[in-house]
Amino acid sequence: MMKAARFYDRGDIRIEEIPEPAVAPGEVGIKVAWCGICGTDLHEYKDGPVFCPTHGTPHPISGETAPVTLGHEFSGVIDELGEGVEDLEIGQHVVVEPYIIGDDVDTGPDSKDYHLSPNMNFIGLAGRGGGLGERIAVKRRWVHPISDSVSLDEAALIEPLSVGYHAVERSGAKAGDVAVVGGAGPIGLLTAAVLKALNITVVVSELSPLRREKALETGVADYALDPREVDVAAEVQEITDGKGADIAFECTSVQVVLDTLMDALRPTGVLVVVSIWAERSNFDIHKLVMKEIDLRGTIAYVNSHPATIELVESGKIDLKPFITGKIGLEGLVDKGFDTLIHRNETAVKILVSPSGEGL
Repeated sequence: MMKAARFYDRGDIRIEEIPEPAVAPGEVGIKVAWCGICGTDLHEYKDGPVFCPTHGTPHPISGETAPVTLGHEFSGVIDELGEGVEDLEIGQHVVVEPYIIGDDVDTGPDSKDYHLSPNMNFIGLAGRGGGLGERIAVKRRWVHPISDSVSLDEAALIEPLSVGYHAVERSGAKAGDVAVVGGAGPIGLLTAAVLKALNITVVVSELSPLRREKALETGVADYALDPREVDVAAEVQEITDGKGADIAFECTSVQVVLDTLMDALRPTGVLVVVSIWAERSNFDIHKLVMKEIDLRGTIAYVNSHPATIELVESGKIDLKPFITGKIGLEGLVDKGFDTLIHRNETAVKILVSPSGEGL
């Protein structure tokens, strides 16, 4: 038996003892080291089920209904190899690309759209175990080895960093560009980290002084602006000698941020929407037309983990400063979820140790 955080319904997450998973042929058994709490987990807790299945409606691919084990941002150590898995070793450090995707979908190295396939969902949301359990069994395709030189706590941030990597890739950003990031929450900061690793000038717009400070002290932003104190678009014009930003990333799902980024972009600039919007946007289509702005959506990642891992292993991105708390499973709701829901400006990434090791 093992401990796991189980999602039953909105506002109902329970720490329970459940059977350890069996490792089937073609799967990898992993002892989870650290699991991050994602904004998606918070949405499930406050407003769900969204990605999680209900008690009466199984997910079309996993076949599971609630309760399910949560957690999709995690690292761990291989402790068992299923039949047919011969290119990994017991004791190897790994991270997981936590997809649940139909067996008929091409997920090969050249695919650029498997993450957009019908009924796509995530391990740790729609079933197949989760990183908020002590152990998990995952199909070999989704397991990515990582160097022992990267600590396992930092490795747990590679999944959200891959979100930032894919967003930057979608933008077409190149060295020498100027980018504006709207919102310095975890995804905004990690997107900025990818941008800086590519030698791009980064301007962050963020209300929270603590988050602005984090953006500057970690070096992922060259400028951190308070939109209550300054006209962000005007400041960007000054920084760019009147040209405007080349690219912008909306990481808040807040209308005024989207509007500000539209104003900050140069004509023919690129606006990437990274956040998940629960409501329709009141978007200024006329301004998009008159400035010939490219508006692009981005969701999760697609064959992004290898390149993201390389950025971390090479030292171009240091993830440790973004870890602002570590807790055990028993503190998941009161020390984890409550902090991130009610005092989110005080934390970036809170990590959970399902076994309690490392605390």
